[in-house]
Amino acid sequence: MQRIKSSQIMDENSMYKLRIADQLLLEQLEAAGAVLIQGPKWCGKTTTAAQAAKSVLYMDWPRELERNLFLAEENPEALLEGDVPRLIDEWQLAPQLWDAARFTVDRRGKPGQFIFTGSAVPADKSKIHHTGTGRFAWLTMRPMSLWESGESNGKVSLLRLFAGQRDVTIAPDHSLSDLSFMVCRGGWPSSLNMKRAAALRQAQNYVNAVCESDISRVDNTVRDATFARRLLRSYARHQGAQVPISTIYADLASSKEGSMSEETISSYITALKKIFVVEDMPAWSPNLRSKTAIRTSETRYFVDSSVATAALGMGPKDLENDLNTFGLMFETMAVRDLRVYAEALDGDVFHYRDKNGLECDAVIHLHNGSYGLVEIKLGGSKLEEEGAKTLKELAGKIDTVRMKVPSFLMVLTGLGSYAYQRKDGVMVVPIGCLKN
Repeated sequence: MQRIKSSQIMDENSMYKLRIADQLLLEQLEAAGAVLIQGPKWCGKTTTAAQAAKSVLYMDWPRELERNLFLAEENPEALLEGDVPRLIDEWQLAPQLWDAARFTVDRRGKPGQFIFTGSAVPADKSKIHHTGTGRFAWLTMRPMSLWESGESNGKVSLLRLFAGQRDVTIAPDHSLSDLSFMVCRGGWPSSLNMKRAAALRQAQNYVNAVCESDISRVDNTVRDATFARRLLRSYARHQGAQVPISTIYADLASSKEGSMSEETISSYITALKKIFVVEDMPAWSPNLRSKTAIRTSETRYFVDSSVATAALGMGPKDLENDLNTFGLMFETMAVRDLRVYAEALDGDVFHYRDKNGLECDAVIHLHNGSYGLVEIKLGGSKLEEEGAKTLKELAGKIDTVRMKVPSFLMVLTGLGSYAYQRKDGVMVVPIGCLKN
């Protein structure tokens, strides 16, 4: 499989911006018979997959949809014929293609046969009889990180931090206004070349589509669009918090419109997860020197900060006038970027909180056991000092006999002129410097 060398690739309509997922996809195609790329709508899954594909089947193409669904029932193998890798877009419309692809991969005995893309979990899993283990690989795509959109200079690499290298570098000249716009616009590829007002409207359109259609279509269950909007607003208010369903229920019940049951709220959230709008963060459980109880609740996050700001009806100026909310929304954007970068390094992102209230915003844990601790702050020396104090306190609690020493401690900021290492060893890195 050839590697992508150019920083930009021409597709049919525009200059394609290289994504971190491009290289991950090529690597997975070398290792597995089929690769499933999953993630939210509009994040670029199909466009990225098309760069590696040699033939394409668009399952939802209106002119061919009826025919495609018929063949999926009567002769699914016919839909899989074509030059490989063959891209099957929106495969979840015909879940039986999964087993057909698995059988074809077994029969051909070669890697790199198929790329499946989908913006939702299949509504009917009864037509899938095999897990795909040993044949399928999974790849998650999210909206663009700042490095991918060209708004980070990438002078500080997580890979280099894990290798023990500490670089001092100048950060891009991002103002508070620039940062608030990036938070509200989000990482949707189609918005990058639009005027500011149009780009911001993309996030609003996304939320409208989720509430009016996607949340119901995902499992063919009719859901109330007005309540879905209210739920998204409540979820946005709890970004970065470990709140149970009961708290969201109470939040919704406190308004004059009232609330639905906790069970119904849970079903709405499950639907949002199935279409990759919500991506909560699991808790990290390190080995500690003491018997401190670790909180295991997941942290509430959207897949992109723009979903939260659009749900709240907030624009860049609103954030600039409410720095507390701005900080929460920036954290959601920073978590998005850290997840994109961590996946490229074969890692995951977790959250830490214990019974004493000690909390760390993000723990980047690689599958080789290395990990880095990250506090996310909007900016300012006071907040940076608070973040460094938290990182050092948590690092001091970890039992380094039973697990590795942290590879780095980092305060990730929204604003700042430089990335540098403090005298106590803590890195201070503006988000506009970071990459995988």
